[in-house]
Amino acid sequence: MESGAYGAAKAGGSFSLEEFLRRPETILRLLSAIFALIVFACILTDGYDSDPGGAGTLYCVFNQNMDACHYGVGIGVIAFLGALAFLALDVYFPMVSNTNTRKYIVLTDLGFAGLWTFLWFVGFCFLANQWASTAVIPHVGADNARAAIAFNFFSILSWFPLASLAYKRYKMGVDDFNTNYMDPNLAAASPYSSYPDAVSDNYQRPPFTQSAETDDGYQPPQY
Repeated sequence: MESGAYGAAKAGGSFSLEEFLRRPETILRLLSAIFALIVFACILTDGYDSDPGGAGTLYCVFNQNMDACHYGVGIGVIAFLGALAFLALDVYFPMVSNTNTRKYIVLTDLGFAGLWTFLWFVGFCFLANQWASTAVIPHVGADNARAAIAFNFFSILSWFPLASLAYKRYKMGVDDFNTNYMDPNLAAASPYSSYPDAVSDNYQRPPFTQSAETDDGYQPPQY
């Protein structure tokens, strides 16, 4: 396996916690997990209120649209778990000795980060629109609702760089492979000199010697 494939050192190297914590990916994943935690925690804590009609049912503070609360909680929980999962994969990644496995991990990281950048953008627009359309702002939970919208926007700013870094790691792996790749047929033939051209070579057939025939007393027939 090539050393440094897909942005990581070759397998078998020592793990440095200090160096790992300084990596941009590590910082962004921790921030993404914290932002996601704040989003779904704010909605779960004060995003639901009792029905003002006294029916005892709960409604979402975002314009009484339950889909808005469900969407914010759903993408927040999955983003939180995903950020922690990829953080664990970052620790395991340098130990992977198979180039194809590294490629699949990087592609999964790229796809997940790109998808969640889009979903956070949709969530920000959705929650902000529903909050702006709310007729009666609740006395309890308004600050948490605004915090959920704000950290929804911050999540876009943390997941988009993760997608960019994953794409750079993928391109780095492809470039490294293309640079070091050599056709096995050419590699096997390289230690040997090429066969000389039949037209331009200086090869001459050695003259026939008749020393053996002379010693045996053999004489060619005369015609």
